[in-house]
Amino acid sequence: MSDTYVPESRWRMLAAVLLVGGGLLLGGVVVFRGLFSGGGEGVAKGTDVSPVAFRDAAGNRRTLADFKGKVVLVDVWATWCPPCRKSLPEVAELQKAGGDRYVVLPISVDRGGWGDVTPFLAQNPQLGLTAFVPDGAKAMDAFGEIPGIPTTLIIDREGKLVKRWSGYGEGMAKRALEEALTVR
Repeated sequence: MSDTYVPESRWRMLAAVLLVGGGLLLGGVVVFRGLFSGGGEGVAKGTDVSPVAFRDAAGNRRTLADFKGKVVLVDVWATWCPPCRKSLPEVAELQKAGGDRYVVLPISVDRGGWGDVTPFLAQNPQLGLTAFVPDGAKAMDAFGEIPGIPTTLIIDREGKLVKRWSGYGEGMAKRALEEALTVR
């Protein structure tokens, strides 16, 4: 082997790894979008999302319609998602503070459902988070496409979408929730 051959092979190997890794990442995004889309783009502000259905850890089925009269913050997340993990302490804090003013519903989209969520919550008791999972493959169709996670949705007292965004920014959920609470 010549001295120039080794660096070239390393560059080729790095390029191959980057191409394969990029392809896997893109494939994961496409699969995720296909699994958790409601058949199109995100729904418009004012859309009734009250049919969205989910289950609690005891298996009880709930819908957003159950919370009419309250402002609802929905956090769509997964245990394997680093930005979701970063946002969960804030989500948990908002959930604990809700009371009669509002409700926070962290809905996990982990493929393993409670099989993934339960161990995660057990390993992170400091969160004190009460989580939920979708009630079936079409349970969240009323939200439209979930382009990435975390995705946060603010729902008004009538079950209509006020605001939605993907990604985590410190304090964004709290500010959006406070804005929604001032509207009567």
